[in-house]
Amino acid sequence: MDFKGKRLVHTPEGVRDIYGKEYANKQNIQRLFGEKLHRFGYQDIQTPTFEFFDVFSREIGTTPSKELYKFFDKEGNTLVLRPDFTPSIARCAAKYFMDETIPLRFCYAGNNFINTDNLQGKLKETTQMGAELIGDASPAADAEMIAMLVEALLNAGLTEFQVSVGQVDFFKGLCEQAGLDMETELELRSFISSRNEFGAQELLEHQPISDDVRDALLRVSSFFGSYEILEDALACAGNERSKKAIERLKEIYGILQTYGVEQYVSFDLAMVSKYHYYTGVIFNAYTYQTGSAIAKGGRYDRLLEKFGKPSPATGFVVIIDDLVAALTRQKRCPALENKNILLVYEGDIAAAIIEAKAYREQGYDVVLLKLTQEKKRYTEFAQENGFERIVYI
Repeated sequence: MDFKGKRLVHTPEGVRDIYGKEYANKQNIQRLFGEKLHRFGYQDIQTPTFEFFDVFSREIGTTPSKELYKFFDKEGNTLVLRPDFTPSIARCAAKYFMDETIPLRFCYAGNNFINTDNLQGKLKETTQMGAELIGDASPAADAEMIAMLVEALLNAGLTEFQVSVGQVDFFKGLCEQAGLDMETELELRSFISSRNEFGAQELLEHQPISDDVRDALLRVSSFFGSYEILEDALACAGNERSKKAIERLKEIYGILQTYGVEQYVSFDLAMVSKYHYYTGVIFNAYTYQTGSAIAKGGRYDRLLEKFGKPSPATGFVVIIDDLVAALTRQKRCPALENKNILLVYEGDIAAAIIEAKAYREQGYDVVLLKLTQEKKRYTEFAQENGFERIVYI
């Protein structure tokens, strides 16, 4: 094989082939996760893999332009491979459900694409699955999202994880109280989310704000843990926006207790997202042996108005590849249904076909092979590929 031929059998950086048992596990986990979304009444929706550039533009508040896979159609329009499902769902809802007044519940699955050099073990193409609840501004809607995520992760086989819940409005209320401009707010947000106390302190030293507000902003990164930290945060909230943010979290927690999932929930008021369209409650799901969140979500009440349909909304997405990796490392992958038969025949193929058809009608997956090698090789093949048994005829 020449050099060009060798290069062609490899994949580009950031993507990979998945096959055999690994792919079967991925499909099974995706199926189990999706079952819970359907149990909550969410209906499947499919949007295009590529959209107009403006759907994911800076004004929308999604992925930075430099991380998009961009190309042109024959009319010269700039198109992008989908980096994020939520703006696509928002566009679709605005187009087809403009006058609907009953809340919409959608769920979806598909591949997303991020063109970044900072991989750190991550893929540029990932399979994601998620849900969006459009048209409901209540705390009950936020709680439903978090509870549904917890139940879906449990149904997929994950048992040790935490959903960390934050509130964008708590931090933004303090920034308003301090009179910070947007540039300073974004810089401070970066310091706080990375828990860089010294960087935040140095930045705020040069701002003309009161000591009480400065201390409150510096304390934001320490507000993480159990329900009790909400009382500490409330005591620091010197403005109505921040107070309402904490009161909403407390109300959501009460509803989560009714769902019976509160043991999987903690709080982190320093949490921010790279997606700037989030407006209130945000949350990430973490489990051990993973370097980052396996699921992310939150409220985005102003996104749909960008597409002409003012409407509150909340949702989440789980990165299926990261969930599969976590379950594999934790040895928690759900058992695969194994109804595979390797049917090896020596004589007439007609008899073998009739035999195979009979097994298939009983619900078995049957591979038909003619005996041309030693039986030992077929035994090895069956073990390598997860066949339930071998039948020789």
